[in-house]
Amino acid sequence: MNLFEYTRADTLEAAVGADGAILAGGTNLLDLMKIGVATPSRLVDITRLPLRGIKDHDGGLRIGAMVSNADLARDPRILARFPAVAEALLSGASPQLRNAASTGGNVMQATRCSYFQDPLSPCNRRVAGSGCSAIGGVTRNHAVLGWSDACIATHPSDLCVALAAFDAVVEIAGPTGTRSVPMAEFHPLPDAVGVPPALAAGEVITDVTLPDPGGMARHARYVKLRERTSYAFAIVSAAAGVHVADGRIVAARLALGGVAARPWRAHAAEAALIGQPRPWTPLPMPPRWPCRVPRRPATMPPRSCWHSASRCVR
Repeated sequence: MNLFEYTRADTLEAAVGADGAILAGGTNLLDLMKIGVATPSRLVDITRLPLRGIKDHDGGLRIGAMVSNADLARDPRILARFPAVAEALLSGASPQLRNAASTGGNVMQATRCSYFQDPLSPCNRRVAGSGCSAIGGVTRNHAVLGWSDACIATHPSDLCVALAAFDAVVEIAGPTGTRSVPMAEFHPLPDAVGVPPALAAGEVITDVTLPDPGGMARHARYVKLRERTSYAFAIVSAAAGVHVADGRIVAARLALGGVAARPWRAHAAEAALIGQPRPWTPLPMPPRWPCRVPRRPATMPPRSCWHSASRCVR
């Protein structure tokens, strides 16, 4: 790890325009520094900034950039209005990392391409014009959409896929003012020589806004295919939601993960679903049996655990 200067921003104004790498949860940045991929000369700590709130916003939610992944996943409003977002968060990383990782940091995390993470391998993301070692290499987890001859890496976030599906907007503060960018367009696709940065110098993510989900809150899911059932990045994933009225789909959202340098909105598939009859029959909820978890102290009262009834003592 290289030598660096550490400073803490006490106000958003101090963080905006600061010369250095932004440090939030640090779960990605510090890893990259340890292996020599990221070599900032200065870290600007923003963990003390008042960006940890989750607020109601025009029927949707406004999520502060410093809200932890764990807090966001268990917020009752997320569970009720955006269940696919909660599922995406819980499908990623580990409980320890979710406690530390921030919403803004999740959006800004770097690709997990093994060639990007090897300082000895030419990589256009690290040095524009140096080449892409992944092309012609091992590409099991690389892009199949939106790639170029300069880069075939994918964006690793689960959360961003769900945010893109439900039209989230990234709120950014910078030296020249504020701007808003739809999540589905926030991460640049590779051009002829590399991948442009998502943020300009001195910019900081302050919030992510999710609009009113309307009738999609009840019919929304996040699914993920990976090599193991936990602590693994997606080979491919999808966040989907539909609004059903009178037995037919009247609105649909679909985004794919693990296939491109950004969450990939499948607009053609969404349009094809409109007007289609509901193709499924809702399954009844499992019965709520009063039960005791095995080996639970006898002095503690029984509790309901319908979600894991097969492992309960009834």
